[in-house]
Amino acid sequence: MKAIVVTDRTAGTAGMRLAERPEPDAVKLAGLEGANYGDVVVEVHASGFTGNELEWPSTWFDRLGRDRTPTIPGHEVAGVVTSLSYGAAGLSVGQRVFGLTDWTRDGTLAEYVVVEARNLAPLPGDIAFTAGAGVAMAGLTAWQGLFEHGHLRTGQSVLVHGAAGAVGSVATQLARDGGAYVIGTGRADHRRAAVDFGAHEFVDLECDALEDVGGVDLVLDAFGGDIGRRSAALVRAGGTLVSIVGGPEVRPAAGRVVDFVVVPDRAQLREIAQRVRDGRLRPHIGRVSTLDDAVDAFNSPQRISGKTVIGVRP
Repeated sequence: MKAIVVTDRTAGTAGMRLAERPEPDAVKLAGLEGANYGDVVVEVHASGFTGNELEWPSTWFDRLGRDRTPTIPGHEVAGVVTSLSYGAAGLSVGQRVFGLTDWTRDGTLAEYVVVEARNLAPLPGDIAFTAGAGVAMAGLTAWQGLFEHGHLRTGQSVLVHGAAGAVGSVATQLARDGGAYVIGTGRADHRRAAVDFGAHEFVDLECDALEDVGGVDLVLDAFGGDIGRRSAALVRAGGTLVSIVGGPEVRPAAGRVVDFVVVPDRAQLREIAQRVRDGRLRPHIGRVSTLDDAVDAFNSPQRISGKTVIGVRP
């Protein structure tokens, strides 16, 4: 199968290339070997990646800390199940699915990928594969940041940094749909998109005073740095600062801080898919490239608003 392979950790993206790799062994997968318990093979139709994946230790080592170079990056997937291992519950061969792969295994920038069945959810036939791959990680990150860690409730206020970005745009829509008052931030040219995604207000971080926002119940921080430090002072007593970019340097005076890494969750993926079907959630896909062009997409110097998705099959 064709796959994007990274051969040298020290070379970073310079060591990335399109190559031939063995397809997953369906016969071995169907056996009772413990390492394969609960796995499925997915024929990848669309996939996504995070720009700094090559900096993650999990990209280079397995769960036992063993070197797994060469590695295949990408962890967001939408495709079709082609085979099941023993213990793979809730899915069937031929089913359309989407979700996230394990951080410590080969990823989705390939024609096939092995995934734990529990990390996937059914993808309805009226949702495109590109949309499924584009919303999997962004959707779960936004959902978990807002509701699981931020405990956002109807009538509360939330400050969403990067409201026109891949995660921020989903968070803005989910928060507004949940009855929250949403304040989005970003650059001036992102104002229209942020409002279109549902922000009640927009703060231009280059020209407006962030401190003029006043107190909010929740901050979802996708920037960190100086923006994260200044945001801590905006959290009301009992509120929460949730960061998806590492531990905040400053804590709210009378609030909580949560720094988390997104995890796969089938039930949450189902909720996300239903909202996409209902028209209540619109994935923000900024660019679609082919697998042949994935190396260029991964290394693109152009700043893309929204998620870059790799269309592996037509």
